[in-house]
Amino acid sequence: MAQALTMAEKILARTAGVESVRPGDYITARIDFAMAHESFGGVLKGMMSAVAGNIFDPRKVAIVLDHYSPAPDEKSAAIHRFLTRAAKQMGIENFYGEGYGICHRVLPEEGHVQPGMLIVGADSHTTTYGALGAAATGIGMSEMAYVFSRGKLWFMVPPSIKITFEGALNESVTAKDIILFIAGEWGADFAQYKAIEFLGPGVETLSIEGRMTIANMAVEVGAKFGLFPADDEALNWIKEKTGIEAETFGPDTGAEYEIEYKVDLSTLEPQVAFPHAVDNVRPISEVGEITVDQAVVGGCTNGHFQDLAKAAEILKGGKVHPDVRFLVIPASRKVEIEAVKAGIIETLLEAGAMISPPSCGNCFGNHIGVLAEGQKCVSATNRNFKGRMGSSQAQIYLASPATVAASAITGRITDPRKI
Repeated sequence: MAQALTMAEKILARTAGVESVRPGDYITARIDFAMAHESFGGVLKGMMSAVAGNIFDPRKVAIVLDHYSPAPDEKSAAIHRFLTRAAKQMGIENFYGEGYGICHRVLPEEGHVQPGMLIVGADSHTTTYGALGAAATGIGMSEMAYVFSRGKLWFMVPPSIKITFEGALNESVTAKDIILFIAGEWGADFAQYKAIEFLGPGVETLSIEGRMTIANMAVEVGAKFGLFPADDEALNWIKEKTGIEAETFGPDTGAEYEIEYKVDLSTLEPQVAFPHAVDNVRPISEVGEITVDQAVVGGCTNGHFQDLAKAAEILKGGKVHPDVRFLVIPASRKVEIEAVKAGIIETLLEAGAMISPPSCGNCFGNHIGVLAEGQKCVSATNRNFKGRMGSSQAQIYLASPATVAASAITGRITDPRKI
């Protein structure tokens, strides 16, 4: 009788060409898809000299210009120019220049993410693709150079953690609150080099965009992979966005997990991560009076259509507080177009929001929304490390788009259920 496998084990076994694997096994796996962005530019330049620019399969790699987009300085512009030319020279078909959006939204939209795939990216939040049942993880630049050249990489098979979602979220409590609760409850390293599989009846109540938010931040609790089963909801999303007919994917019945947790979604309230750690989390009822200078909805974590829609719903008929700079950063051009057609962008602009081009924006202190010493920001992005958005003396609080929008109105961190 064949061994029952978790999702991560099934994917790693297939890509290693073996029938079964166990946690702790070392394997060499064939990569189904690889992604890089601007930070890979210098490595790619050296790689072109070393191996004459040979790519293992130009159809299975993508380059996305999103972190320094639009180019904020001469150096960034030069990197963009080099990567644009290099992609053509190397025959890379999947090149997404400035304005397409963030890699973690663009790849699923363009059909590069399918259930059961093994995907690597030169960015830690590549775990996002687990929302569609893919084992996806971030790797270093030298590793990516090897993958681009050889199409394979070694892995240690990680132990798997099972988190069962039960119940359903209440009004103005979102998927972001789930992952913040998990980080606060079990810590920023409880899943270090482990796969998390999010299962249970509560998963069916979550949209694919909500699952992307959770999978995106799985790395913030140390996870190698953060996987949801590819159910009918996932397959419908893939078909709607890409026209591709995918197949369901999930763990085997009887798969063994290192440890199991349960989260009753119906008991959660909005959550806030305090500076300067993602797991420094408090429920909104225990936050107290904290004024903010900036509020941000966007990025690869919460720049999806439903995130913008939720912010617009809360802001409709209201105004951004005069002391608050409110930035909205769509995750992709397609998201922005959809939001324009739905009247969401108009509502946000009328309320006083500033709309950024689709990009990583200020999530890591780029050229928009940089914080000065002593400023406070409530953000729906994924990290609040010291110096992340500018000054090391600034403070970043992480929250859901609903909480951020409510806070933009009042000028202080606010429970969205009270707006």
